[in-house]
Amino acid sequence: YQRRVHGQEIIAEMMGKIGGCSKGKGGSMHFYHVANNFYGGNGIVGAQVPVGVGVALRLAYDNPEKPRGICISLYGDGAANQGQIFEAMNMASLWKIPAVFACENNLFGMGTAVDRAAANVNFYQRCDYIPGIWVDGMDVLACREATRYAKEWGTSGNGPLCMEFHSYRYMGHSMSDPGTSYRTRDDVQKVKEQRDCIGKYVQRLITEGVATADELKEIEKETLKTTDAAVLEGEASKDTTLDELYTDIYAGPSYPIKGVDRTIHL
Repeated sequence: YQRRVHGQEIIAEMMGKIGGCSKGKGGSMHFYHVANNFYGGNGIVGAQVPVGVGVALRLAYDNPEKPRGICISLYGDGAANQGQIFEAMNMASLWKIPAVFACENNLFGMGTAVDRAAANVNFYQRCDYIPGIWVDGMDVLACREATRYAKEWGTSGNGPLCMEFHSYRYMGHSMSDPGTSYRTRDDVQKVKEQRDCIGKYVQRLITEGVATADELKEIEKETLKTTDAAVLEGEASKDTTLDELYTDIYAGPSYPIKGVDRTIHL
């Protein structure tokens, strides 16, 4: 949504509908919208990070001293120990690629506390030859300014940057995870009361006189209406048909299958 993908495209994608941003073939793990520079996720833990370094390499290829952009690769604390991430970091550092390694540390991975899974829980320090910064991932403005700095750093030809967004998730990792076997409900409620990113931002807007409580309530109502409309439109989209099964895989109109002595024409 932050990359200007319409809400109905997101809902339709999750439902396997043709109106989805990946034509219903990606689902919640494979949103993709190249028109707005969103290159999707990956079903393999951490595998999006080397891909992101490749995208960043292209952005610096024509002018390494002043790349035309950066690529931010997001991964969680649970993926932070994947070997391919460190390989990608090494390559990015050697070639001064404008890649940002952004670890979203929600403290529990899929269900294991970080101090039981990682020898160094300061994820912004995990690559000692790449500068790193710690960011309060529950502070909207801190995230904005840190990202602004990361862009300036990368597009100035300084190479890669590591970022840790220290955050928290209220729900379980998936539908099969109630989210209460490795923490208590009181723990979750305490974070909601003290660190909730929306709650803190709302209070700041009111305190600074940017908006009143009533104005923010109206925005919330309009947001809910927009979301409800997106759900209805997403549900109304047609199911993805079988003739879409082999599209967006190969560049040409046909391809050979290994072990078969003929070409299947689509």
